[in-house]
Formats: sequence, structure tokens, C-alpha cells
Amino acid sequence: MDWTEIIVEVDTKDIDTAGNIAQMTVPYGIYIEDYSMLEQEVLEIARIDLIDEELLQQDRTKGKVHIYISPEDNPAEAIAFLKERLEAEGITYRILSDTCDVEGCLENWKKYFHPINIGQRLLIRPVWREDYDPQGRIVLNLEPGLAFGTGTHETTRLCLEALEKYTFDGATMLDVGCGSGILSVAALLLGAKSATGIDIDELAVKSSIENAQRNGVADRYTGIHGNLTDKAQGTYDIITANIVADAIIMLSGDIEHFMNDNTIYIMSGIIDTRLDDVLTALPPSLEIIRQYEEKGWICLVAQKKKA
Repeated sequence: MDWTEIIVEVDTKDIDTAGNIAQMTVPYGIYIEDYSMLEQEVLEIARIDLIDEELLQQDRTKGKVHIYISPEDNPAEAIAFLKERLEAEGITYRILSDTCDVEGCLENWKKYFHPINIGQRLLIRPVWREDYDPQGRIVLNLEPGLAFGTGTHETTRLCLEALEKYTFDGATMLDVGCGSGILSVAALLLGAKSATGIDIDELAVKSSIENAQRNGVADRYTGIHGNLTDKAQGTYDIITANIVADAIIMLSGDIEHFMNDNTIYIMSGIIDTRLDDVLTALPPSLEIIRQYEEKGWICLVAQKKKA
């Protein structure tokens, strides 16, 4: 099957905004080329000052956002959305598109996904990378495939930081919109007793189960194909929803049915311009106990109000 690769080229000062806009077009990830701080970043990450000549010749004034559109989706619609949002932000851009096969897309993307530290205790390791030093961190071995959730995007990273703080030994977890299963697996590695992941995308559910197996926690993980909480049952100690603002708003109507008196409810994927909409939709019985922010993305942690 041929996939469409869309490349959005912008000035480097606009690359973060363009990346955030691009992330809204697809649920399975993007990658960004930005060479504006090449020497500094190589020195900080690799601790070397020897850089390939080909990289040194890259244009430092421009950045590129690469987006892959599956055959089932509409590339023309994605391009129209990108143009509309980029122009609304006053960003000068150039859009290129081409087709590529699935394997080509995945291999291109994998080159840019490196082991990354999250919070104080976690390290996300792509399974194809052997060059990493855990330095005492809990290693989460990840093969996301085409499912969203790698830890590289702010929405997932903020969720993981919240999980690190609020996961406790023996906790039960519901992961709404589980994607690659990264949040569920992280919670299980951090001490949770069980996790249930639900996603509307069957491919994502399959990826989440496989990632649970890779990390030795498959016996405590259940992956379910469903829409939001339509297949969920019971109550949980931790609920995560790393999706989009509109879906979180939809969840607000019945999320309390799955909460006990002390449940921690973590919501991410919220663009700062939609924060008020999400807060307004939350049940009045819930209160925000913590808020994480990074580059215009917000993660909220809520709990039932104490009597």
C-alpha cells in the first residue's frame, strides 16, 4: 500500500507551532527536522563535537515537519487543514507531498527516534536501538508501529511524568485511547497491578498488546477495541486519556462512573486554547490538583473533591 508523505517547510522560529498543527492531522506520529541548534544538541546528547559533513550543510534557517498519511485517510483533506491552520497563525510555509510504502515510511521515521529519558525514573527505548545507557532508570521497550504514543510528543511525555508521580504499587489503571500502550506499560513497570487499554483503532490495540509482551507485563494488561469508555467496566485507581480536547469533553459525561473516591484522572492532548472548554465540561464533583504545561500543550490531573 502506498502512503502519502507530506513535508511542511517553515522558518525554524515557527517549527514548534507547525509541529503542533501537524500533530493534529494524524494519530500515529510525525517527525521534525530542525538543524538550527545542531552543534549544541549533538554535544549535549552525544557529548561529541564531530558532526557528519552532510548534516553541517543542512539549511539552519528552515525546519521540516514530516507527516505520513495512510491510504485510508485523505491526504488532500490533511493538506487543506495544514494550510488553513498555518495561515491562521501567520506562518510562511511550503508544502510538498509524495507517496511512499509503509516500510519506507516507518524506516524514515525510525532514524529520528532515539532512547529518551522521561521524568526521574523512566527511559523509553525504541527496540531497534542498542546504543543506550539506562543509568538506573526503568526501561520501557517500545515498538509503536503506526500507533500514537512514543514519548517524543509533549502530550505523551507530560502524561508519563504525571504517571510517575501518581502510580502506586497495586494500582489499577484504565487507559482511554491507549495507542501504542506506552502509558499502560509505563504504569505497570512503575508498580501498577493491572491496566486496561481501549482504542478505536484495532492496529493500536494490537501494538499495545505486543508492547506489553515486550516488557514482560502482558499477564497484567488487557487491550480492548472500543470507542472511549464504551467497553470499560468497574472502577479504577488511575485513568488516563491522552487524546484530544473534544474527546476529553465527550468523556466528561460519564467518567465518574469509572472512578472511586481517590481515583487520579490524567487528561492530556489539550492545546492551551481549548483549556477553558475542557475545564467547563468537567463534572463539578472533580477538582484539578495539578497542571503540567509544555510548548502550548497541557496535561491536567483531577480527583474527586473531598467532602
